[in-house]
Amino acid sequence: MHFDSPSRQIYSTTPVTQESRNILLSPKKTPRAISKVPFKVLDAPELQDDFYLNLVDWSSQNVLGVGLGSCVYLWSALTSKVTQLCDLGTQDSVTSISWISMGTHLAVGTDTGTIQIWDVANTKRVRTMTGHSQRVGVLAWNDHILTSGSRDRAIYHRDVRSQGMWQRHLASHAGEVCGLKWNSAGTQLASGGNDNRLMIWERDSTLPLYKFRDHIAAVKAIDWNPHQSGVLASGGGTADRHIRFWNTTLGTSIAATDTGSQVCNLAWSKTTNELVSTHGYSQNQVLVWKYPTMQQIASLSGHTLRVLYLALSPDGQTIVTGAGDETLRFWNIFQKSKSERKDDDGFAGSIATIR
Repeated sequence: MHFDSPSRQIYSTTPVTQESRNILLSPKKTPRAISKVPFKVLDAPELQDDFYLNLVDWSSQNVLGVGLGSCVYLWSALTSKVTQLCDLGTQDSVTSISWISMGTHLAVGTDTGTIQIWDVANTKRVRTMTGHSQRVGVLAWNDHILTSGSRDRAIYHRDVRSQGMWQRHLASHAGEVCGLKWNSAGTQLASGGNDNRLMIWERDSTLPLYKFRDHIAAVKAIDWNPHQSGVLASGGGTADRHIRFWNTTLGTSIAATDTGSQVCNLAWSKTTNELVSTHGYSQNQVLVWKYPTMQQIASLSGHTLRVLYLALSPDGQTIVTGAGDETLRFWNIFQKSKSERKDDDGFAGSIATIR
């Protein structure tokens, strides 16, 4: 038997059901706010508008390295002081930079194919390494192993403690190598190239463990998920536009998202399952995503050309983006870990010049 009640839906004066009203009136978690305006902008004259280069990197010592033309400049996030580390001269230019994990040395790749290692504290070049016949567009460290990728399609592993030029030569890409990233354990290397291939290599092998062919444009954007072992994100160029996720333990595809624009860079948050991507044609924007739903958390704009460069601060809270519009823009997008105290980040002033 059913007793009549004035709360029954047939007596309601609103088209909204009781269930929907309960949902609408229940407390809702407020999404965290991400400022759509960069809190700092640096002018970066001669920052190249070249998709295949990697000219910005942020050290564990909170120093930002930037390659501008033939020079490398260092900007301290603590003091805002700018210093020139090196000048390659009129016959060469900087095509890639990468900090060793301790933040004491910076590797510099050049247009002529050489790689220089610089002792930053003493402003001294300690090594010059040859091997590549064309420009070195990407570098990646794994402890004391420096991995380089070049337009000559080769990848080299070098132990910088050894006097030899290189230890291993990897030769499976059919186009310029523009993306390199070691996983946190140092056991697997991901490489991307202008041949539209993403490859996974085991540390001591000269043959790829997996070759992924799903992208239909150059693969520069690569990053490993720090929260899930064996999960890799990759992004494709203008004709592709997709962010793809991979299980590198099984060699399988997990998911893909069409971003609508050329994917230039990817970086995972250190503290949460979130991902930032930077884009070129046609939106030139910075997007923040929730993984694995790929819900878009924020869309940030401001650059007038492709956002080709991306680096994450050592505390994991701030990103810096760079573009051919010759600016570096600093954004607070990720949350710090709960264990970290809030210290003064030293970002003095809002607009300055890197040199």
